[in-house]
Amino acid sequence: MGVLNKLFDGNRFEVRSLRKQAEKVDAYRSAMMELGDAELQAKTDEFKDRLKDVEDDVKQEEKLLDDILPEAFAVVREASRRTLGLEPFLVQIMGGIALHKGDIAEMKTGEGKTLTATMPVYLNALTGRGVHVITVNEYLSATQMEEMSVLYNFLGLTVGLNLNQKNSEEKRHAFAQDITYTTNNELGFDYLRDNMVTYKKDRVLRELNYAIIDEVDSILIDEARTPLIISGKAEQSETQYMQANAFVKMLKMDEDFTYDVKTKGIQLTEDGIHKSEKWFKIDNLFDVKHVNLLHHINQALKANFSMERDVDYVVEDDKVVIVDQFTGRTMKGRRFSDGLHQALEAKEGVDIQNESKTMASITFQNFFRQFRKLSGMTGTAKTEEEEFINIYNMKVTQIPTNQPVAREDRTDKIFSNKEFKFNAVIEEVMERHRKGQPILIGTVAVETSELISEMLRKKGIRHNVLNAKNHEREAEIIQNAGKKGAVTIATNMAGRGTDIKLGEGVKEVGGLAVIGTERHESRRIDDQLRGRAGRQGDVGVSTFYLSLEDDLMRRFGSERIQGAMNRLGMSGEELTSKMISRAVESSQKRVEGNNFDARKRLLQYDDVLRRQREIIYQERNEIIDNEDVRDLLMGMIESSVERTVGFYNLEDEENIDYDQFVNTLNDLYFREETVTAEDLKYKESKEIIELLMEKVRHELELKEEKLGEEKMRLFERMMMLRTMDRKWTEHIDAMDQLRTGIHLRSYGQINPLREYQNEGLQMFEDMLVAIEDDTAKYVLKTQVRSDEELKREQVVSKSDMQTGDGKPKVKKAPKKREVRVGRNDPCPCGSGKKYKNCHGAA
Repeated sequence: MGVLNKLFDGNRFEVRSLRKQAEKVDAYRSAMMELGDAELQAKTDEFKDRLKDVEDDVKQEEKLLDDILPEAFAVVREASRRTLGLEPFLVQIMGGIALHKGDIAEMKTGEGKTLTATMPVYLNALTGRGVHVITVNEYLSATQMEEMSVLYNFLGLTVGLNLNQKNSEEKRHAFAQDITYTTNNELGFDYLRDNMVTYKKDRVLRELNYAIIDEVDSILIDEARTPLIISGKAEQSETQYMQANAFVKMLKMDEDFTYDVKTKGIQLTEDGIHKSEKWFKIDNLFDVKHVNLLHHINQALKANFSMERDVDYVVEDDKVVIVDQFTGRTMKGRRFSDGLHQALEAKEGVDIQNESKTMASITFQNFFRQFRKLSGMTGTAKTEEEEFINIYNMKVTQIPTNQPVAREDRTDKIFSNKEFKFNAVIEEVMERHRKGQPILIGTVAVETSELISEMLRKKGIRHNVLNAKNHEREAEIIQNAGKKGAVTIATNMAGRGTDIKLGEGVKEVGGLAVIGTERHESRRIDDQLRGRAGRQGDVGVSTFYLSLEDDLMRRFGSERIQGAMNRLGMSGEELTSKMISRAVESSQKRVEGNNFDARKRLLQYDDVLRRQREIIYQERNEIIDNEDVRDLLMGMIESSVERTVGFYNLEDEENIDYDQFVNTLNDLYFREETVTAEDLKYKESKEIIELLMEKVRHELELKEEKLGEEKMRLFERMMMLRTMDRKWTEHIDAMDQLRTGIHLRSYGQINPLREYQNEGLQMFEDMLVAIEDDTAKYVLKTQVRSDEELKREQVVSKSDMQTGDGKPKVKKAPKKREVRVGRNDPCPCGSGKKYKNCHGAA
């Protein structure tokens, strides 16, 4: 098998091909070095001129980019040497070529991915269509943009930075540049917001041309389980959340509810159901009328027993803020959906915000598949290559390192409980700290980082903590993390995109030591943490400390091993066992498999909405992009009129209720007496439709006479957009509701996804009909006033406020009617006593 693998190793062939192309780039080296700065800079205009001839043909443009690649990459290489003092290695040029081809370059930590990206970014920016460089957080976007803009500006290209706090005008300016640095979340939300604007000038994005995604596995795999959602306010139900929270705090695990550690699922037991019915004074909790209450109880249970403070969320400034489980960063402005966020607010005793209603949503998969060309880079992607190929059509190429990896990855150290594990971690830290070796301690949760910090403080070891609560000093902490004697505790924040450079004298004491305190659900995230040490051939060491009480171990049955350790009297000792290490890896593979299934299922369901979203956004854009939408409007009205007329069987003349027919037409389209029964009698459908459309045109002409042409066009566009947006928002909400309950159909041997597709299609068609009918109704029946009429009304309303002597009228205060209470009547205060024995006693 080993021989066969070598023969058919696609990666080996790809690397060989990339090396040949990289050598062509290298051949230009001496020629570029001979050019002066002005001559080197002039190359940009020369390339742009060559591309001008094919700017309308994307295929020809791509072919020409391939032709000029060796020379363009060589220009960037030389410009980088002059401006940044950095010259890309051959392996970095190979990575850059893979990125230009629209693939994923897997490059180990410290191999210079940021510099690698500059070459394909420059080449593709020459087209003028725009290039997006996408990172996992704003800190990386800002630092990369700052570092690399020196190079791009030298070569005559403009660079923009898109941040969350920027307003629309600043964002539009950032996206108008040749190269834009942004985060995946902000870019996705900008796309959704662009499809909610009313005016063309309010859009911020250009076409989605070419993107390079840094840490591509994090963005396209890990974060793809959660769709991007823009919400609007819905009804307030604060009291129900507080009541449900107060109730579940009384419940006991296993007695009143069950909790499955593996799936994190919570269910009320028979006793729990009985208690809830007694507490809320109802007969049957599962009655349809109590579905809302059951939902609040379930969310309160989840908030109190499966969501952990300082792990899943933190409380900052009396607000519940989500912590991203993959990056360890806080996600301000984002909220858990389906009432879970409100349940957490009730649990933590902070102000409960209004529930939200989905107004727009999209998955990362469907958003990024809209780019004409997509590429990415990371240190860990090969394990997910199948998913990248199937969903994004991107293959993964493993780029060799410039120098062999010298890091020592030690086997896991396993203990029976967390206490023994953390004590062992502190001992190793103290031992390494004595000889001045810098240490990075990786934790999964904020809570763990604070616990280790407290233990180190008691031992008198100075250290820095980098977590979601202390992210302001991130740059400073990372800068010092590789210095001699530095001890840094960090959540996953330091696991991605951060380059820890070794200080003076550190190589002599063994390089950076990475200590992991727990395995993450994903092997890739563990590899990211290991990769902080041993960059560019540096020495380093990595070790993971595990306990049988860790979440991952508990989820996959560590009870048997723990029982055996206790029986053998090994509870405090370190355990090194290949069987346990294999069990850990097997657990991770199972979680990764579950997560892949969740992403696949999310995509399958979102694909139903994807086509619908494309149709609505396309129609919306057509309305916004055209100054005159009269033809579109007339098409919608005619379609609605045809449907209404078709509802009445005109061939059965005797049984037609013409009065009802007229009422329907007046209700939907016209003012009273615009159409009479006489107008409709003894006519065929076609004749009636022509008659009604003539009256529609007449009504629109009357409106235009009052408003003027410009205002009439604006009125028509606004009515069409508002109707479409309202109906689309209602449709998304209805689809959410449908999806929430659709899985129950599987109990009836029905495929839930197929049912969702069929019912979703029917709901969409009904929505399109409703858009046409409502647009026709609002445009035709809304009363408009001319400027003169408005002025007259203002004059009349002012004169109404004046008396004959010119003084303002004074509104008379209403007389209060005195209510007499009989001595034997119940007291109005609500005490239940008679008036004479209560407030009437005096």
